[in-house]
Amino acid sequence: MPDLRPHHSRLFAAWHAGGALLLLGMSLWLYLLGEYERIPLPAILSLLMLVATLLNTTGDEQSRMAAYLALVCGYLLIAVELPRQSGLPLLWVGLPPVLTLLLLPLAPAMLLNLSLTPIWLALLGEGELDSQTLLGYLSLVIVAALIPWEQARQHALLRATDPRDSECSANGRETLHEGLASEIDRAGMLGQPLAVLLIHLPQLDMVGEQFGPRARQALLDSLCQAVASRRRDHDTLGREGQADFWLVMPDTTESSALLMQQRLLQALDQITLMDTGHVAARMRLCRLKAGESWPRFEQRLEAGSESLAIG
Repeated sequence: MPDLRPHHSRLFAAWHAGGALLLLGMSLWLYLLGEYERIPLPAILSLLMLVATLLNTTGDEQSRMAAYLALVCGYLLIAVELPRQSGLPLLWVGLPPVLTLLLLPLAPAMLLNLSLTPIWLALLGEGELDSQTLLGYLSLVIVAALIPWEQARQHALLRATDPRDSECSANGRETLHEGLASEIDRAGMLGQPLAVLLIHLPQLDMVGEQFGPRARQALLDSLCQAVASRRRDHDTLGREGQADFWLVMPDTTESSALLMQQRLLQALDQITLMDTGHVAARMRLCRLKAGESWPRFEQRLEAGSESLAIG
């Protein structure tokens, strides 16, 4: 599955940059109105939002820090401006829960929204809690939470039904085994040869530990792209384990399968990654024997993958 984290980082960086521009515009507007005592807060917060924008481009940990920094900026601005609002104050008190749900995961966002309810309502009512306002605020919190909850549910459903692996474009293990069982039945009925190329990436675990998830993802993408550019349309690549892959090649003779193995090894050797250099891979070819059952062939494939991993 393609990695969407760089896209999300750019999107959140754009949101934070937009927030910095809005705060800067607010400072300019207050200057034009002559309310100089109110200018320092949005001016300082605009600088903090610029810091959050820069943090968003440096990695996942820094992106989390940027989200909390943006949340603190929003809370401070609303807390200061809320008591001054004479018109549409409920609009301002509705901003904290929405902002929290945009920047934080659903569970901590809901906990934080409910915990801060007395504070926002006290600021709105000048120390007095109004039951109607409380009901409206809680309704907004619940309704706003339905959107990320539904998104999380849809993502979970997609992950459960998606045949692809969660980290790369190869098929997942269950899909791989189901497809291979079907190909064995088809090969037996039609009398066609079936070959499976076992692939092991010995660098994968080391890359993840030493260079982080992005280097690991680059290694997985390199393998999947190399296979995709050289396999036939009816060949399928599946992920058997963390570093083990099976390339299922229906109606493929031994010579054709060996040629595919050689081409793939050459393609991977030509790929140079920033952290790991050339992509190393171990491969072994397994062919379906005449009259061999699926469980027996599956055992041979799994044993072959284990021996590749041992080296």
